[in-house]
Amino acid sequence: MTSDVSPLAAWLHRLDAVNLAQVLEARPDAASPPALRSASELADRLQRPGSVALALPRIPLPALQAAEALAALGTPAPRDALADLLGAVEGEAAQGLDAALHLLATHALVWPDSEDTLHMAAPLRRAWSAPLGLDAPLAVLLKDATSDDLRRMLMALGVRPPTTKPQRLAALLEHHGDPQRLADLIGRVPADTRTLLQRRADPAYRSQPPIVSGTPEPAPEPGARWALERGLLVRGRYGHGPVRMPAEVARALRGPGWHAPFDPVPPTPPLTPVSPAEVDAEASAAATVFAAHAASVLSVCATDPPARLKSGGVEARELTRAAKAARCEEAVVRLALETAYEAGLLARDGDRVVATDSYGSWAHLEPAERIPVLLHAWWTLALTPSQARDEDNKALPALAGAPSCTGCLQARQGLLSAASRLPAGQGAKNPADLGPLTHWSRPLAELLPQDATPFATVIREAELLGVLARGALSPLGAALLTGDAEELAAACRRLLPAATATARFGADLTAVVTGAPTARLVTLLDSVADRETSGTASVWRFSPGSVRRALDTGRGADSIETDLAAVAAGPLPQPLSYLITDTARGHGRVRVTPAACVIHSAEPALLAEIAAHRKLSGLGLRQLAPTVLVSRTPPEKTLAALRAEGYAPVAESADGTVCVERPRGHRATAPVPPPRSASTAPGARFRTATAPALADLTALATRLAAAPLTAPAPDPSDGVPYGTDTEEIIAEYARNLSHTDVRQLAQAVDEGTAVTIEYVATSGNRTIRTVSDLDLNPPYLDAWCHLRDDERVFTLSRIQGVMPA
Repeated sequence: MTSDVSPLAAWLHRLDAVNLAQVLEARPDAASPPALRSASELADRLQRPGSVALALPRIPLPALQAAEALAALGTPAPRDALADLLGAVEGEAAQGLDAALHLLATHALVWPDSEDTLHMAAPLRRAWSAPLGLDAPLAVLLKDATSDDLRRMLMALGVRPPTTKPQRLAALLEHHGDPQRLADLIGRVPADTRTLLQRRADPAYRSQPPIVSGTPEPAPEPGARWALERGLLVRGRYGHGPVRMPAEVARALRGPGWHAPFDPVPPTPPLTPVSPAEVDAEASAAATVFAAHAASVLSVCATDPPARLKSGGVEARELTRAAKAARCEEAVVRLALETAYEAGLLARDGDRVVATDSYGSWAHLEPAERIPVLLHAWWTLALTPSQARDEDNKALPALAGAPSCTGCLQARQGLLSAASRLPAGQGAKNPADLGPLTHWSRPLAELLPQDATPFATVIREAELLGVLARGALSPLGAALLTGDAEELAAACRRLLPAATATARFGADLTAVVTGAPTARLVTLLDSVADRETSGTASVWRFSPGSVRRALDTGRGADSIETDLAAVAAGPLPQPLSYLITDTARGHGRVRVTPAACVIHSAEPALLAEIAAHRKLSGLGLRQLAPTVLVSRTPPEKTLAALRAEGYAPVAESADGTVCVERPRGHRATAPVPPPRSASTAPGARFRTATAPALADLTALATRLAAAPLTAPAPDPSDGVPYGTDTEEIIAEYARNLSHTDVRQLAQAVDEGTAVTIEYVATSGNRTIRTVSDLDLNPPYLDAWCHLRDDERVFTLSRIQGVMPA
C-alpha cells in the first residue's frame, strides 16, 4: 500500500463524530455495505464520480456558484482568493460564502486544510468544461509548446529568454502572472486585437465548434496574430487547433472590478398574507378532489383497461377517453396514472394497462388513506408525470417508461424547499413566482420545454395534489419534505373528510354525493347511472340506457331499487322508480342466441334424430323450432361431423344458395411459433435488488472517528489476508478497481444484491450498468443487466468502478 494519503482522507480523519455523521447523512450512498473501516476508505467512496453526481443536484445556487468559481481558480486555492473572485469579502456576501462553503464541506465536495486552503473533489472539477467561461491556465495551454515558441513569445514581450525550455516557460508564466505587467501589456494592444480579446473574455462567449477531420482550419481572426505572438492567445502545437485564451488573460481583461456571479440571498417573490386555516382549507379541497378523480381514473382502467402503443405508453386518445369518463382534465389523468403505476396499483399486461390486486385493497380505503400512497409516489417519481410535450412539441404518451430523470425529482424537492423558505403566514401572490426561488434551491433541476414560466408544470401538480395551497406549503407538503410517513398520514386524516356512503336522489333522475364517495357507493352508482361530474361533489344521471346496463348484468328491478334505497339519504323519488320499472318491463323481450351455424330441414323427425344423437352432442346442438337447429361449432366442423355419422348435409351461403365445393390443392402453412411462457419472456429474470439498509450513522461515525486513518491493505505475502475468498478472486482479475471497489463488488456477489458498475466495452466506449444476480466466473462476471433487460457477461478487467445500485 502506498503511504500517500488523499487530502480528503486527512480532512475526514480530523473531523469529530458529529461532523462525520453530517457528512454520512448528506452522502448516504457512501455508508452502504460493506461497512466502512477507515476515513481513507470513506474518502475513496466520496470521490467516486457517480457519488459526486448524486450529491451535486441537491446543492443550492450559492454553493454551486462558489464551487464553479473555485474550479476556475484551480485547487488548492486560498479562501481569500475565492472570496475576492466572488466579491464576498465582507457583509452579507461573506456570510453567504461561509454558509456555502459549510454546505459544500458537509457534502465533502469542497473542504479546507489546516491552513484554510480549499480543496475540491476531482469529479466536481470536471463538472465544468470552462468554469465561469474561463479556459485552462496558461501553464496547461502551453504544455505542448516548443522551446522555440516560448523563446519567440518572450522576445515579443521584451523579456530576455533563458536557455532551457522549463526556464522559458517559468519566465512566461511569471510575466503573465503579474497583474500589473499583464495590464500594461493589454493597454498597448492594437485596436483590432483589443476588440477580439474583449469579445473572447466575455463570460457569454462561446468558442467555435471542434474542427472536423479533413476540413481546412479557419483563418485567424483579425488581430489574433499580435495576441498569439505574446501569449495572450494560444494555439495548439505547430500552430494547429483552435485559438484559446488563457484564464489569467481573460480575468485581466474583465478588469479588477469583475466578480463571478454569486447570489447568497434567495429571491423573494411578491407575498400576500395567508392564514394556516386558509391553507388547510384549500389543501383539503384540492386533495379531496384529486383523490376522487384518481379513484375515477383507476376505476376506468379496472373496468376497461387502456390500450398501449406498440412503442410503449398510453396514447393521447386513450387519455382523452379516460378524462371524459372520469370527468377531469388530461393532466389529472396523467398524474393519476403515473403515480398509481409507481405505487403498484397499475401494471403493464401485454398491450393493456390493467389494475393490480393492490388496487382492489386501495379502492376500499378511505380517501385519507388513499391519498398518502399517491403523494409518496409523486414525491419519489424520477419523471414529471404530467409532462405532455417534448422538446419538439410532440405529444408524449403516458406510462411510456421514460428514462430516469434526476432533474425532475430535484424540481419537486426544490419547489417544496423554496416554499418552506417563505415567511410564516405569507404565501406567494402568484404561485408561478415560486419558479425563481425553486431555481435558487435546485439550480440543476429540470426545466420542461412545455413550461411558459420556470417549473410551471411542477407547480401545477403540487396545487392539484394539495401540496401547495394559496402559494404556501401545506401540511401535506411539509410532511413530504421531512420524509415522515406518520406525519403525512396524520395530515391526511386531519385534512381529508371521511368518505360519504349516502347519496341524494333527485326527481330529475340525478344522484348527488357531497365529498368523496365510498368505493361501494361508486361501484353501485357507476353500474346503474352515468357520471357527469366529480370532485368536491359528484353527480350521476340515470337514463334508460344506464338502467339497461345494470339489468344486463343479471340484476332485477327489485334488487336495483333495494340497493339504491339502502344508500339514499331519503326515499327514492317516484320518477326514478318508474324509470327502473319501465326499463325492466321491456328488458329481454327480444333474445339473441349465439350460434356458429344453423341446421334446417323440412323433416322435423330427421332434425329431432340429429339433436338426440349421442355422438353429435359435442357440436352443442339446440333445437329452436321443429325444423331449425343451431350449432355452437363452425360450419366446416359441423358438416364433417354429420357426414361422419352417415348424414348427407350440404352447405349454404348466407343468402341461402347451395355452396359448390371444389377440391383445393394442398398449401403449406407457415409454422406458428409456440407461445412464449412467462418464464422465458424478456425480463422474467429481472428483479430489483433491495437497497441495503444503512448502518446507524452516528454509531458508524463514532467508529470511524476512532479508527486509524487507513486500514491495512490486503497483502497475503505480508500476512494480511483478504476479507473473503470472493474479494481475493476479484482483486486478482479486476486490476483497475481500488480495494474499496473490490469490497463493494464482492459484497454484491456474496449477498445477491444489485450494484452499478462503470464498464469499458470492447469498442472502447464507457457505459454505466446496473447489474444483479451476479455469478463470479473468472475472468468473467455473469449478471443480469438492467439496461439491456437480459443476461450479459462482463470481463472483470474492464470494470473501472463500482457503486451501490
